[in-house]
Amino acid sequence: MKRIHRPVRTALLALLTVTLAAALLPTASVAPAATASGALTLTAAGSAAATDRWTLDLSVVDGDDVNVRSTPAGLRLRDATAGTARAALGPLGTPAEGMLVGTPRTLPRPATRVHADVTARVPAGGAVEVEVRGWRTSGGWTEWRTGTAVFDRPVTRVQARVVLTARDPRAVATVRAVRLTADSAATGPRAAAAAATPGITYRVFATRIGLVGEVTANGRTIQPRDHFVALPSRRALAPDDTGDYTVRVCTTNGSRCTYAPVWDVGPWNTRDDYWNPSAVRENWKDLPRGRPEAQAAYQNGYHGGRDQFGRVVRNPAGIDLADGTFWDGLRLTTNAWVDVAYLWTGSGPHGVVGDGPLNIRAGASTAYASVGLAAQYAIVPIQCYATGQTVAGPYRTTNRWNRLATGQFVSHAYISAVYGGTVPRC
Repeated sequence: MKRIHRPVRTALLALLTVTLAAALLPTASVAPAATASGALTLTAAGSAAATDRWTLDLSVVDGDDVNVRSTPAGLRLRDATAGTARAALGPLGTPAEGMLVGTPRTLPRPATRVHADVTARVPAGGAVEVEVRGWRTSGGWTEWRTGTAVFDRPVTRVQARVVLTARDPRAVATVRAVRLTADSAATGPRAAAAAATPGITYRVFATRIGLVGEVTANGRTIQPRDHFVALPSRRALAPDDTGDYTVRVCTTNGSRCTYAPVWDVGPWNTRDDYWNPSAVRENWKDLPRGRPEAQAAYQNGYHGGRDQFGRVVRNPAGIDLADGTFWDGLRLTTNAWVDVAYLWTGSGPHGVVGDGPLNIRAGASTAYASVGLAAQYAIVPIQCYATGQTVAGPYRTTNRWNRLATGQFVSHAYISAVYGGTVPRC
């Protein structure tokens, strides 16, 4: 299946100006001024009382940034033609996209709300979005949110990223400044701390990515038999070489499970966080939680049987699996229904797989059969630990084995870090 790596925006200039202002600060005033080229200079400003204010450094472009460059005028796309050579996804084709990921900032005190103020020159056909996320005091990142983010738990660190898109090479935006403000706001009821849980789980249709040698939405070049997945929303897109957003994917009979980071966006849609409740879901809010738009379009003719780009949906896929995840982790031979747990929605102690893919075993010894794989960088929920065979791994020599939420075990010798609570003995 032909996949999408970059979102498409169809807004005209007037709509873009309103959308950007509303996304960045619902209470901001926006004063566009026409230029000789017909583009607009956009400045949004907020007035919330702050506990911390800082400016995102747009001058440093490094390894976790994708297709952007720093210029004396501001941040711009490096290659404004990227994506235009792909087959048309709809009447307006594929846009170029770039992304700058800022360095996480440690806050002087926990906060529950972050505002993003942006100054940018945005011509017609271009777009700029600022997304933020927070590190919870209980451990783990929130999902990325556009503009003003209100978190259900206090966060101690904040990270921002700037996403630029252009429908043609003449529609390149220039971002001059991004200012962030962290403070506290009233939030809804907080979930109580609990033992390690995998979070919400849904049965969705999985397809195989393939596309070896192409570049994912987070800038990774796809390797043969790679281990990662794609979900149809950038809200759960992890930076390359991190498992900040990890899924557990199991065959429907439970015989095989694999843990893999989310490193790409797709299939079909790019703004369909279907695992979220309707109040939070970015698009398709009238669909039941857990139902991907592509599935509803394919099975029920929802949205005229088409995706967000107007293409006829040819399968009900809600997740894409890289070849190693598909063939080696789950041992699939064809596209199939799978059970997916979105692990960042869970709770309790989690471990980071420092070297992999790591075998998941039925017991606390290498004598037990492998029943799946955990990709390097994947973050796995740890229910408890048991003693078993002593293993010399890249991080330690130990007889400790971690029992995962599926009831299987991984050697602690391959876990580089544990966060989110104390792991009890089984």
